[in-house]
Amino acid sequence: MFICLYIIKGAMHMRRIFTIPVITIFFFSFLLNGFTGFTQSRNNTLATSILADSRLDTIQARALHLLTGFAAGTSYGEVWIRDFNTFIKGSLQVHPKEKVKEMLLLFFKMQGSDGNIVDGVIDARKANGGYQYRYSKLAPGWAAHKNTVETDQESSLVQAVRKYIDATGDHSILQEKIGDSTVLQRMEAAFSYLLKERYSAKYGLITGATTIDWGDVQPETGWGVAINNKTKWSIDIYDNAMFVIAIQDFLAMQPKEYQASKDWKKIAADIRQHVRMHLWQAGKQKYIPHLYLNSSPFSNAFNEQEILYTGGTTCAILAGFHDHAEIAAINKQMVAAAAKEKYATIGITVYPPYPATEFPNMKPYVYQNAGDWTWFGGRMIQALIANGFIEEATTELDPILERALKYKGFYEWYDVQTGEPKGSKDFRGEAGVLFDAITLLKQWAVQHK
Repeated sequence: MFICLYIIKGAMHMRRIFTIPVITIFFFSFLLNGFTGFTQSRNNTLATSILADSRLDTIQARALHLLTGFAAGTSYGEVWIRDFNTFIKGSLQVHPKEKVKEMLLLFFKMQGSDGNIVDGVIDARKANGGYQYRYSKLAPGWAAHKNTVETDQESSLVQAVRKYIDATGDHSILQEKIGDSTVLQRMEAAFSYLLKERYSAKYGLITGATTIDWGDVQPETGWGVAINNKTKWSIDIYDNAMFVIAIQDFLAMQPKEYQASKDWKKIAADIRQHVRMHLWQAGKQKYIPHLYLNSSPFSNAFNEQEILYTGGTTCAILAGFHDHAEIAAINKQMVAAAAKEKYATIGITVYPPYPATEFPNMKPYVYQNAGDWTWFGGRMIQALIANGFIEEATTELDPILERALKYKGFYEWYDVQTGEPKGSKDFRGEAGVLFDAITLLKQWAVQHK
């Protein structure tokens, strides 16, 4: 500051030569250059630190070793599209692209006549779970099922196709004929299914059964993954953000000469507008958990509005719904929520959890009811990196890395009260999102070293 004042004082004595605007420009240019130099130095230090972190290499190597398979994890025989969508990039590092492509096409072969996409596919000989299986002449030897409470299968498949094309450059998948329709046409059919069967004309948003954030279990006891007479229909941010991401991916993939059946760009813009109108609370900088279409499954004494939904909010950032200031505020809330539990990271599903009296199908701190899922925490790290929050990303990634190293593997979720790994071991969803997050972090570091 002393130097700056000295320069200005000297310049004032030379006002016959320098005009005031020139002095002002010179002053702010000096400050800007100094700040830029400081930022570059800071970025360089951070980049060097990232590239020197051997933990990143270890996690990626372990992830690729696990991604030699396609099933979600050791507890699952199925290949689930919502999981596959999050580890397909890693899969393409260890499999021939033809094998990955074949798995993607399998979901189109199992597509319903109304355009709906299934959740999981499994060897027909192992189809002995409690699901209602479907079969297709287009995919002999396979069985499939759909968790009907969800509204993300269609969006997940389209997103996975985009990732496949980006990684391989193989646009021919779009023209693959499955039955009488191309993949392009089948993706549009999947979108149309959502607009016909899972859409509220009143609110202009995608609907689904009431679950916890991105979860697939209804509150009431019983077989919670299927629509039934207890289902309470609602709107949440996760389903709508996933749909918009899928539309953006479709628009990026479609050939210039392709004539789409609908104006998908406008549909995506309308959903974004309606999300801001009906779900986003600008004053609180958070989303409401649900907008109910008929009635809520919860008692009047329970204030659901206090609950922070992290997974759907992360997807909203990835969908481009938020500016820099809002992302900073959202991230601050996630960090604050995680700090309230000893072993939590930003992957904690929701906070606080739903009480057992309100959500009898899932106790507090269990599974999707405030369990900690790297499957979404890793996506938040990706969102932070994509939006320039590199320091935050590295800081918030650290406990996630340490946890994966401590337990020498990838688990479905973690108990935030004990820190213990839970659910399926060798969970490929966690491996996939960490592989992708670390890839983005390394790419940034290489560019800023």
